[in-house]
Amino acid sequence: MSTALLPRFIQANGLEFGVLQAGPADGELVLLAHGFPDSAWNFAPIIELLSAAGYRVVAPFMRGYLPTQIPADGDYRITTLARDLIALIDELGASRAVLVGHDWGAVASYTAAALRPDRVRAVVCAAIPHLRRFLRPTLAQLGRSSYMLRFQWPDAEQHLAADDFAALRALVQRWSPGADLAAALAPVAEGFTDRARLSAALAYYRAMPRSLFNGENWAPLTMPTPVPACVIYGARDGCIASEMFARQTHLFAAGLRQVCFENAGHFMQIEQPQQFAETVLEFLHNLKSAPHEFSTKKPLSGLFSPTVATTYKMVAEDGIEPPTRGFNGT
Repeated sequence: MSTALLPRFIQANGLEFGVLQAGPADGELVLLAHGFPDSAWNFAPIIELLSAAGYRVVAPFMRGYLPTQIPADGDYRITTLARDLIALIDELGASRAVLVGHDWGAVASYTAAALRPDRVRAVVCAAIPHLRRFLRPTLAQLGRSSYMLRFQWPDAEQHLAADDFAALRALVQRWSPGADLAAALAPVAEGFTDRARLSAALAYYRAMPRSLFNGENWAPLTMPTPVPACVIYGARDGCIASEMFARQTHLFAAGLRQVCFENAGHFMQIEQPQQFAETVLEFLHNLKSAPHEFSTKKPLSGLFSPTVATTYKMVAEDGIEPPTRGFNGT
């Protein structure tokens, strides 16, 4: 945890978000969005490096994670996470931002870019392939992702918290083998001692059926990413393995730069923060030297827009059929 950074609080999308921030007020806005089980604190070295390069860097604690408010309505749908990022851009007074997301933060970043390409200049997504690629897992990946099913069980909180979070620590070790992440993830475990906070983190996974089996949500989750993208993954990742990042270039309509960290696992931004920051900075430099005109300046406005209709056709060609109605009537 960095002693040079202190959380401040911002109201966005109906919640009070804790955020860490640094850099000049007139710098280009870069949002850093963390995943599970993680915290904005672990972006501290990256905040320092990006802000030193002249960027205005803001790292929110994602909804439900200490010290951000737990939503009273229990809404953790993927599209809601994406709208959190868009609302933060609004509240920070920026017209658009670059989104850098890891794990669930990457999921939110992909979706925010699909919903509002006019507000997202580019995305850097770490440890998660394009969501349409993720929805076509290999047999091996199905086994790696079995923890998601375990998280649906009512006793998942008790299972993870038992014996000083032994199961959670084992999961992290499996995802980043050989990395010593105990100190980095200590603030997360401390927050999870409040059972409501642990339940909030698991609610991201428990909301997945609502997200995936809702026709209106399906399009932004599976359409080609409409803004420039950089995807980073670790060769040693035991959560999302390297083969899941193959054959996805066609899913990035505005270009893709893909980077493999050979000596890192799932939490590459913690394991190798200098390399991570340098990769982001190089991508941002290339954006400035070759500015991109978006393929669309309009937000994704409705289920039956031409963009969405085209997306449904592409999804069907990929062999993933969209749902025909909402989940639980929504």
